[in-house]
Amino acid sequence: MWFIFALLSAVFAALTSILAKVGIEGVNSNLATAVRTVVVVVLAWGMVFLTHTQSGLSAISKKSWIFLVLSGLATGASWLCYYRALQIGEASKVVPVDKLSVVITLILAFIFLHEQFTVRSLLGCVLIGAGTLIMVL
Repeated sequence: MWFIFALLSAVFAALTSILAKVGIEGVNSNLATAVRTVVVVVLAWGMVFLTHTQSGLSAISKKSWIFLVLSGLATGASWLCYYRALQIGEASKVVPVDKLSVVITLILAFIFLHEQFTVRSLLGCVLIGAGTLIMVL
């Protein structure tokens, strides 16, 4: 089931890039990011109430709160940078560079989460990096 959700995430991320590139035309990138964020907040809280999981809010540990807040800050910084890059660059070049996050994630997961870094994942990182270079040059 995780694969289906991951695939849907990729499809929606692709739509995000195209829709954002069109929508950001003539709009300050920070303002566009703020509008997008409000939409995401409404959607996320709508899902919480739709699934009746709001009662779990009080059960979130202090550690989880800290890391969720840090994750939110990283997301916000990523979106601000992404929208600015989309505004001044071509989507066909910005998006592949943004997807280098896959390589960075694998490296960070190895360092901090002690996840396996195999020959296959190393090869994948090299291919993603090479593919990104080919696409942006």
